[in-house]
Amino acid sequence: MATLRELKGRIGSVASSEKITGAMKMISSAKMHRAEGDLRRLLPFRRQIETIIGNLLTADAEFSSPLTEAREVSAIGLVVLGSDDGLCGAYNINIFKELLVRLRSYREKYGDNVKVTVFAVGKKMAKAVAKIADANTRMVTVPGVDSKSTAEEVKRFTREIESRYLGGELDMVELLYMNFQSVSRQRLRADQFLPVVPETFNAEGVKALCRPCIFEPDAQTIFVSVLPMFLLAVMQEVFTENRASEQAARIMAMQSANDNAKKLLEQLRLEYNKLRQQSITTELLDIIGGQVRD
Repeated sequence: MATLRELKGRIGSVASSEKITGAMKMISSAKMHRAEGDLRRLLPFRRQIETIIGNLLTADAEFSSPLTEAREVSAIGLVVLGSDDGLCGAYNINIFKELLVRLRSYREKYGDNVKVTVFAVGKKMAKAVAKIADANTRMVTVPGVDSKSTAEEVKRFTREIESRYLGGELDMVELLYMNFQSVSRQRLRADQFLPVVPETFNAEGVKALCRPCIFEPDAQTIFVSVLPMFLLAVMQEVFTENRASEQAARIMAMQSANDNAKKLLEQLRLEYNKLRQQSITTELLDIIGGQVRD
């Protein structure tokens, strides 16, 4: 049975843990709100680009780009975004499980010999992906690119993915990430990044904003110029959603840890008070027993 001193020490440790988890929750909350703000600032830029491309698609004009040309798939690039830090619950585990599902689906659809290059973003994800590398699955980490990458680093990463696709090293590129919806809800998404398909711009509301336009200098030049901007906007948005989702997952994990610490603290204090009351009662009985003998 624990002594009063041992219980007091355990109460102090749990109380400290409760304060730490509470502080971490507040920090994660601030980071999540900052990422939410970044998402709101990115949205108008992406919508404007989508509107331009939507206008091109609805116009009677011919245009093309190497970034839209579909070809037989024998090599796939999969960009998987996770976290660099822990203490975010099952966030990375859920993404990794979906990664395994995607790899199986590639084998079923394109054959067992299809080559898959996994671009792991985040130390935790890179560590998990490294364990499943084989003859047909290899992992690539781009130096300087992680879950906390700046806009310039994301731009460099996007251009490298484009370069690998245009060079024929990859026939298709997909993005696997957590779509941020709210602090308590994040949804796994797997979106095709390259080649860009017309369905990407058929989202509700895009065509509604389109209207007859005169293109200057011409539709082809505008399309070739705007498409890389669109890809960059998508990648920026995905990286930002990943940051927001990671912090949201960490908030929930810290809230759960904080709640558990409070429950344990209540139990320990109750046990401490019972043991203290028992000790006081024993001392009183000893005093009364001594007085009676006298």
